[in-house]
Amino acid sequence: MNEFEDSTGERNVPETSVLVGLVTKDQDEEKTKEYLDELEFLADTAGTKTVKRFTQKINGPSQTSYVGKGKLEEIRDYIKEEEDNDRPIGMVIFDDELSAKQIKNIQNVLDVKILDRTSLILDIFAMRAKTATAKTQVELAQDRYLLPRLQRMWTHLERQGGGSGGGGGKGTVGLRGPGETQLEMDRRIITNRISLLKSRLAEIEKQKNTQRKNRGRLIRVALVGYTNVGKSTIMNLLAKSDVFAENKLFATLDTTVRKVVIRNLPFLLADTVGFIRKLPTDLVDSFKSTLDEVREADFLLHVVDISHPDFEEQMNVVQQTLKELGCTDKPEMIIFNKIDNYHWVEKDQDDLTPSNRSNVTLDELRRTWMAKLNENCIFISAKDKENIDELRNILYKKVRELHVQKYPYNDFLYPEID
Repeated sequence: MNEFEDSTGERNVPETSVLVGLVTKDQDEEKTKEYLDELEFLADTAGTKTVKRFTQKINGPSQTSYVGKGKLEEIRDYIKEEEDNDRPIGMVIFDDELSAKQIKNIQNVLDVKILDRTSLILDIFAMRAKTATAKTQVELAQDRYLLPRLQRMWTHLERQGGGSGGGGGKGTVGLRGPGETQLEMDRRIITNRISLLKSRLAEIEKQKNTQRKNRGRLIRVALVGYTNVGKSTIMNLLAKSDVFAENKLFATLDTTVRKVVIRNLPFLLADTVGFIRKLPTDLVDSFKSTLDEVREADFLLHVVDISHPDFEEQMNVVQQTLKELGCTDKPEMIIFNKIDNYHWVEKDQDDLTPSNRSNVTLDELRRTWMAKLNENCIFISAKDKENIDELRNILYKKVRELHVQKYPYNDFLYPEID
């Protein structure tokens, strides 16, 4: 982010952050770099500028401080040095979820704001949530994340209460029993809040089920995929709609459903929230009502960013999330998007090193396992509108086939195409 001026003419500088990741026996340096690239993109989406990365080779995360004592001191020294040079570090973001114990120990050493990947994603979701449904789902996920970490989050939680309303602070009068600690009281408030939010989401789900029943006899198609692969752009092209699309992670949180007509065949197309690596379980659980559009779908369009160096792992993340949702048995078509952004480096003829994503042409890539998919995959550029007509034709065939299976008496309405 660049510096900007507010309404008073003062120059504001975005908060800066430091990223921390691990290189382990299960995660090599290249993989750690990819994860930190994604974490930096998340940080940028949240509005903070990354100024430094720290990594450590270790067997696994330390149970007490995530990284070793020496690495933690190295991070501390860097923060101190930047502060002395009038370049204060606003926060340190860790690439994995931290426990309450880890947060407390890290905070004691670094003395700055500490975030982990989960809390960063939750912050972004809170920023992006626009509708009452999304806001409720995010708040539920935040409360679930917070509950096991209450003991380590604030010093006031160790205070002992002395009876009803004593020393409880704002909003606590009459809530505390004799001898109840602030921690116990806060834990009970959040537990009650979680129950309330669950009830609220259950009511929302009833309303959505009613809406789905009123949609008539139309085939339902859902766009699924990793975050920032171009689902909303494809939605806009097919539905001629104006769904918000941006080169940011989680630009779309709320499921959007539009009626699409190809030739004379109508169907419903849903754009859903994107998936991501290490997606917090609480977020998946909280957004299950939104993702019910995926469960209710007759056909899935799995959108993949073919230009991403790790697109196959992203595909696996999506498939794993679909498995958690119980949606792996649905017919699916893969849309390999962003062919306009696909880059490769030509290999020297004498180079005997194995081919990999960085030195394989797009045509060569198409002749790999993708060739076996036939019409179950297509390569497009939503940005340049390349192969969109072919996508519409294939989609027509797929939807028509499903429609005829469901409503065979309508067969004559929708002719086959070559």
